[in-house]
Amino acid sequence: MLAENAHLAEHNHERLTAKGIRSVDVMGSIGSGKTAMIIKMATQLKKKGVGVAVIAGDVTGEDDYKRFKEAGIEAYNVNTGKECHLESNLIERTLDKMDLDGIGFVFIENVGNLVCPADFPLGTDVRMVVISVTEGDDMVRKHPMIFTSSDVAVLNKVDLAGYMEVDVEVLKSDYSKIVRNKPLYLTSVKTGEGIEAVMKAIGATK
Repeated sequence: MLAENAHLAEHNHERLTAKGIRSVDVMGSIGSGKTAMIIKMATQLKKKGVGVAVIAGDVTGEDDYKRFKEAGIEAYNVNTGKECHLESNLIERTLDKMDLDGIGFVFIENVGNLVCPADFPLGTDVRMVVISVTEGDDMVRKHPMIFTSSDVAVLNKVDLAGYMEVDVEVLKSDYSKIVRNKPLYLTSVKTGEGIEAVMKAIGATK
């Protein structure tokens, strides 16, 4: 199953790159701020004239899909049913429905958890994981695999760290022990802190 997923992921990547489309798989638990962060970055890309589309993955429902649409972002909803992660075949089918001409950037919002998505690459250029201070200061050491399988890691909602009594330095230290020579990006979608740095890290801006 993993081998077949990897094979389809390669096909997805070839298909996107052939169209000159940059793509990011955004992973993270429920409430980390994935949707809000994607909206923030997609909106900035659109202002620069870049065509953007989002594939919204959830077990069921259309909540995030509707948020993207309300923000004026081209979006496609994917429900996994029972599965706790998106798989390459679901992305392949969604790409079949999309007019890829005119799109320069695709965000894929994975199902909200820090376990299952780690083993299932989707064929994107970048895999990004988003956690937040509202999840506590032990999230990194509890879920090391999602961080080792990601190219970019983000700690969101840092403006709330004091209120949550969470020590950001602990999270940074835990991350540096698991993933060496890569920064943990500190962000706040609410204030805009760190968003430009993340966009640069995922290749959304120079």
